[in-house]
Amino acid sequence: MKTNNSKEKVRQLQNKLYLTAKKCDSRRFHALYDKVYRDDVLFEAWKRVKANKGSSGVDGIRIEDIEAMGIEKYLSEIKSELMDGKYKPSPVKRVMIPKPDGSERPLGIPTVKDRIVQMAAKIAIEPVFEADFRDCSYGFRPKRSAKQALEVVRKACNNKGYYVVDADIEKFFDNVNQDKLMKLVEQRISDRRILKLIRQWLVSGVLYGNVLTISELGTSQGSVISPLLANIYLNTLDRLWEKYGLTHGILVRYADDTVIICKNKKNANHALNLLQYIMAKLDLKLHPVKTKIVSMWDGKEGFDFLGMHHRRMTTETSRGKLYKETYQHPSKKAMKKIKTEIKRNVNSRSLLVAKEEDLIKNLNPKITGWKNYYSTRTNKKWMQALDWYIICTFTRWYNKKHQRRKHMSKVRFVRNSIYDKGLKRMATT
Repeated sequence: MKTNNSKEKVRQLQNKLYLTAKKCDSRRFHALYDKVYRDDVLFEAWKRVKANKGSSGVDGIRIEDIEAMGIEKYLSEIKSELMDGKYKPSPVKRVMIPKPDGSERPLGIPTVKDRIVQMAAKIAIEPVFEADFRDCSYGFRPKRSAKQALEVVRKACNNKGYYVVDADIEKFFDNVNQDKLMKLVEQRISDRRILKLIRQWLVSGVLYGNVLTISELGTSQGSVISPLLANIYLNTLDRLWEKYGLTHGILVRYADDTVIICKNKKNANHALNLLQYIMAKLDLKLHPVKTKIVSMWDGKEGFDFLGMHHRRMTTETSRGKLYKETYQHPSKKAMKKIKTEIKRNVNSRSLLVAKEEDLIKNLNPKITGWKNYYSTRTNKKWMQALDWYIICTFTRWYNKKHQRRKHMSKVRFVRNSIYDKGLKRMATT
């Protein structure tokens, strides 16, 4: 298996496919399957799957097991299965992930083999659809991010965006119409072997305990290919909005998370009606409670989007002039999630024997990630609140470790200690 310079070769392949697709929006690609089992593509797919980590699927085979048996040998076996048409995906393993509100979110974990093949297929077909995707879509796309989406929302709200349609698609991943999805894929791809692969992943089923369930609806959350398929499906929304909705408001979409920023309530109502019409075309529904029109006019209401709460607030210039500005700060749900993670990494019972330095070492990368995402010009006090929570959590850990009855004594001592030992801060000093 030749794997030299796989990253560059894959980049060249994707660039060629993208430019070809961009030249003609009606072109259908009939020879993509052989790209999936190319040595460089499979090796690059393996590297990306390994980087994403993740646990084993229904076969129990972990990434470490594959490394032990030999990566090249394993990828060669996958290549042979794909070339001979013998590859068949396994069902995904269903696990339930707790949500902040106490409910659970189902997550499907494919086998490592299926993740590699899905990633290889994604490498081959993603550039074709990237040529068609609209600028309003930011989720799970190359060179696009949640931060970019948040900046567009902030600017739109500041530019007379007085009303916002905060849309929630009800159980999107569970309700995707597989037949309609396949027809959308077929608009660009005529390679029957690629189409067969995608269909196989859609109908491979879910294993929960000892019960196998196969549904004619939905695409599994947790699979490598699902975000791309979601974007293909919802690109219909983006195209129709570009055609009929621009007069109503600015649509910003990150996967199935959607907001529309409008200048007045009349436009917001029209936007919501159009959105409901498009959802019906896609056999989807908006959540009747979670979907709402938010007035940003007086700052009494706000909305959550991508972990940030957005609200118009009064700001004073250096000359004492007052004006309205859209503030972005971590949502209540995001704050709760961050605090839970801090507590888990510092103050759990199993960590009472740990050294302070080790706790700091483990927590610092997380603090850096949170700061990079959540820190904005207008949310210093929220970042300071999280710094204080970290200090308090370390203090409680210290006092438990030293069997002190008062869990919040020695706050000043602990604060000085953890910062002297290199703990990072959320708030910019």
